Parts: sequence; C-alpha cells; structure tokens
Amino acid sequence: MSYAIITGASKGIGKEIAIELARRKYDLLLVARSEDLLSKLSESISSEFGIKCLYVGADLSTEEGIDKVVSYFTSQKSELSILVNNAGYGLWGRFDEMEFNALNSLIHINIFLPVNLTYKLLPALKKSKQAYILNIASTTAYQAVPKLAIYSACKSFMIQFSRAIKYELRSTNVSVTCVSPGTTDTNFMNAAGMHSEAIRKKADKVKMKSSTVAKIAVDSMFRKKNEVIPGWLNKISVALIPLLPKALTEKIAAGIYEK
Repeated sequence: MSYAIITGASKGIGKEIAIELARRKYDLLLVARSEDLLSKLSESISSEFGIKCLYVGADLSTEEGIDKVVSYFTSQKSELSILVNNAGYGLWGRFDEMEFNALNSLIHINIFLPVNLTYKLLPALKKSKQAYILNIASTTAYQAVPKLAIYSACKSFMIQFSRAIKYELRSTNVSVTCVSPGTTDTNFMNAAGMHSEAIRKKADKVKMKSSTVAKIAVDSMFRKKNEVIPGWLNKISVALIPLLPKALTEKIAAGIYEK
C-alpha cells in the first residue's frame, strides 16, 4: 500500500487525519517532535487498523529535522501518495513585544517547513498513480488578526501557495487541497499562550471536534477540492469578511483576541 506522510501527527487534527487515513488502509509515516507520543500512537493505529505505521521524531523547526524526515522515507523505498502539511502553531501577543527568535521559528514552521517538505517530496509524489497534498491553514488567513499577526499572515500565505501550485500541477497526477479550520478542540490556544478566560469562553461556543475537521479534510482532499472551510458558521464568517470594511473586521478580531 502507498504511504501518507503527516506532520504534526502526535495530537489534534494531525492525529485525527492519521486515524482517518488508516481507516482507509493507507500506510502511514507520522512526524512530530514528541517521539513518545508518536510511538504510542503508531502502535495503537497499527493494532486497530492492520496497517504499517512508521514514525519519525524530528524537530521540524530546523532544516536538519526536515531532511531527517525526507531521508527516512527515502530509505524505505516505498511509494508516496499523500503528503499532509499539518504541523503549525500560533503565538499570541503584540508583535513589538515578542522575541524575534520566537517569531522566526513561527514563520519557519508555518511557511518554510511546508514549502521545503513539499518541494523535496514532490518527485516521490509524482511517481504515484494518483497523489495528493493536503495543507492545513486557518480561517484567520482571511483577514488581519491583531495579537495573531504573524500566524494569520502565514496561513494566508498557505492558501495562496496551495492555490498556485494546484494550478501549476493541474496536468500532473498531484492534486492540492487547502483546508482552513476555525476554532477546533486542539491544544492550539494553550500552545499560543492564550490563557484568557474571556477568549476561551468565546472559542467554546463555536469550536469543532478535531475528528470532524479531519474527516472533512480527508474527504475534500480525495475529491480534489481546492479551498475548503469546515463548518457552516466558519463558512458564513469568512464569506462576510470581504463585504465589510477592513478596519471593521480588524476591530472585531481585536475584540476577540486582545482581551
């Protein structure tokens, strides 16, 4: 069976995408920093679904970590038909009050990593009869978001990058899909440093289950959809953004994320 590589696979949406693909009998290569979590997940998935589930613990914030993943997969001499660029995180706070090294790492994970990994694995994907790239962005990509300035800008890049290479690859066997979830029941808020109770209460009202988002993402990928927003509330919110003045949408976003 052909392999699917999934970054950020140890928890959240990445973990649920891994389970969804295992259910469809794809062999997996799971990638994340936490080798302990990957080991347990790999064993669980292999046992439950009867597929091969390999894993690589790698620091994807470094080029060495990315090359480790590529080298490991190349050594398997297996077919690659799916690449899921899911790894990513946000940092909450004022741009001028944040450490530059932290911002640099954020940009590396959210932009450089998926671009680098896609570039290096495209030759392998092109050898498959049908191949797919699934990129995970965010609904924050559709506007400027105070206190999440770099994260939202990175996710906007991911959408435009995905659309462009999908067009460029239209005559090949590789399809590209970009999925932009809204608030989801992952560890994103804790990792981003959003400890405000007010923000959490607002998020709880609209958040989706990561398993639901994963199923929509995988289904959309196999249908070769271009740009996907899971959840009707998220779809409506994104559809309204271009109809409103940018100053107003920024003020609304600030009302959510600044408190």
